[in-house]
Amino acid sequence: MSAAQEGKAIRILDGQRLMAVSTVRPDGWPQTTIVGYANIGLVIYFLIFRASQKFENISKDNRVSIAVAPEPRNLGELQAVYAGATASEVVDRAERDQAWRLLVERHPNLTDYELPSTSVTALMRANCKYVSVLDYATSWGAAEKFTVEEETAGSS
Repeated sequence: MSAAQEGKAIRILDGQRLMAVSTVRPDGWPQTTIVGYANIGLVIYFLIFRASQKFENISKDNRVSIAVAPEPRNLGELQAVYAGATASEVVDRAERDQAWRLLVERHPNLTDYELPSTSVTALMRANCKYVSVLDYATSWGAAEKFTVEEETAGSS
């Protein structure tokens, strides 16, 4: 992985607020939903309800796929990040607090709320592993792919 590839992916992630996250259902079928997120580099935080299908799916199989892209004015400006990641619940209080602050900064509609109870919600961390950056500004269909090593996933 080059610093330029990682930097381009992080710039796209930093510039957006919503992502599609796909999980694996117990019957093997994928399930995709939209969630708000915040990130530190290629580590992505999102909040889900414990009673949700997403939480149940991740509890059984922590592999997720994410997709993030702004809507371009024209197709030649399309830039997107797709990643295979592993998701886990953030249980460390300091990391939960930091992730919540990041979510509130990225999503001003959360400003009036406190971090929801862990009995109702789970604050999740997705560590990107297999990343593709689509950049039609470079050329149509141009995609750069890289694998993130565990020790560098949150270093940016």
